[in-house]
This record gives sequence, structure tokens and C-alpha cells, in this order.
Amino acid sequence: MITFLLHPYVDPALPAVSAARRLLLGTGVECRLLSRDRRRAVPRATRLLVTLGGDGTLLHAARLAAPRGIPVLGVNLGRLGFLTELELEGLGEGLQRFLAGEYRLDERMLIEVTAERGERRLGRALGLNELVVQRATEGLARLRLTVDGQEVGVIDADGAIVATATGSTAYALAAGGPILEPTIENLLLVPMNPFALTVRPVIFPPHQELTLELPRSPATASVDGLPTWRLRPGDQVRIAGFGRRLRMVRFSPPERFYALLRQKLNWGLPLVPTPSGPPSEPPRVGDRARGGRAGA
Repeated sequence: MITFLLHPYVDPALPAVSAARRLLLGTGVECRLLSRDRRRAVPRATRLLVTLGGDGTLLHAARLAAPRGIPVLGVNLGRLGFLTELELEGLGEGLQRFLAGEYRLDERMLIEVTAERGERRLGRALGLNELVVQRATEGLARLRLTVDGQEVGVIDADGAIVATATGSTAYALAAGGPILEPTIENLLLVPMNPFALTVRPVIFPPHQELTLELPRSPATASVDGLPTWRLRPGDQVRIAGFGRRLRMVRFSPPERFYALLRQKLNWGLPLVPTPSGPPSEPPRVGDRARGGRAGA
């Protein structure tokens, strides 16, 4: 069975979606349609989860698919589509290639986040991109950071982001963090507008558990945008690498990541376009000596 997970604004009667369903039924493969905003479990027999939407729909699918080892194929119907593999017009061909075994699996690390209040657990969530803890009142939030129980220091800032390599090109990048190649299995901590200029992003190995404690002020915490927890002074948020990886179906080579940086984020492109014509010949020294002026 192949299951389609749709953004709520995506029309399931789109011609490309209808054609893909006919293709699957013609090859004897059962298919199901699920809406992202309806709390329904992915059918147990699902061998591929296809997302129809943008990066947000794929992030939602990651939480459903990774614990069960279901591969995910992202189809972009949004604006950016940095994580997705196909545009809508390539859906039919992509399904044919998957059924023929002509694909590779790109494994991505997730984070497991637990919010605690004393001995009580407030919530638990999986994230492909990041955890964001940010101040809930005026003034800076104070966050006490420990790693495997060892105190690292105190951060006074608007908040902090703990991201995976996949999430390094999302909110963490906007907050000044570095870009990590997506197969790197590390945790990236990025302070948000810290008071001390010496407080900079730090990269931790995936086997270490990070804890952010609120010693004096409230805050909010969210994982990939959802859910959101309201934290009180004394609460703790624990972050660790999840035990299973998200398996993303890819038809493109691994080095496509660097092309995406240029194509989607304009990374490395010159701010001033290079002239398309042949370079102009610089003025000769004799011309300058005779009083010639540029542009005259």
C-alpha cells in the first residue's frame, strides 16, 4: 500500500494525483489518501508515504513515518520545497521508479524532545528540524545548559534553537547558525540574539543529551512548529538524538544538496550579477595621461 498525506489545502482531485492513483491501481498497488490535519494513523500496510504539500507537510510526515521505518517521498506543492524531492508533474514517474526499485534512501537524524516539570512529563515530541525555546515575557530568557548532566553555562538571550543537520538550513540559519551537510548526525545549538557576544553556536555529538533549564523566567517551546509548551521557571527540556532515522526516497545524487543551496537559498551567488558580454578593455595609461574620463 502507498499512502498519500495531503496538506489540507491540496485538492485530492488534482489531475496529477488522480493519474497517480490510477497508475497504482493499474499495477495492483492499493493507495489511501490522508489529510495532514486529521488525526488518523498511517495504515499498517503502508510501504511508502507520499507527502503532497510543502516542507511543513514533510515535517509532519517525519513524525509519523520514522518510528515505523516507513520511507517518505516528498512532492512539492508549496513555495520553497527545500526538503521535497519532486514537483507535482513528476509524481507519476517517481512512483514508477520507486516500484521498480530505482531509488536510494537518504537517512536523516531526528531529535526526541521531552519537557518536564519536576517529576511530571509535560510532553514529548519528535522533530526533523529543530526545537525552539524562546522568552514568553519582556526581557531576556535565562537558559541553563547541561550536557549529559555536566553544566556548560548560562545563556541570556531571546531563546535558543537546538537543530539537526537537516534543520540547520531552516530557523537556525536565520538566527546565525552554520549550514551542516544533512548526513552529519550532530546537534546544533544556536542562541537567539544573546546578550553576551561571546555566546556563539555550538555543535554537539549525537550521543549526548542536552538539557535546557529555566532558572527564573517563563518561556515557550515548540518542535518543528508544533506542539507548543508553556514553560515555567524550574522546568526542563531534554533533547537527544532519536533512535531511528527518517528514510527519505531520493532519485537525485547526494551532491544535489549543494545545488539546492544555490537554487533555493541563493547561497554563493554573487550579489552583483556578472555582465553577460565580454569584459570591457581597461583604459590604457596613455589615455588617462591625455585627460580621458571614464564614461565620457
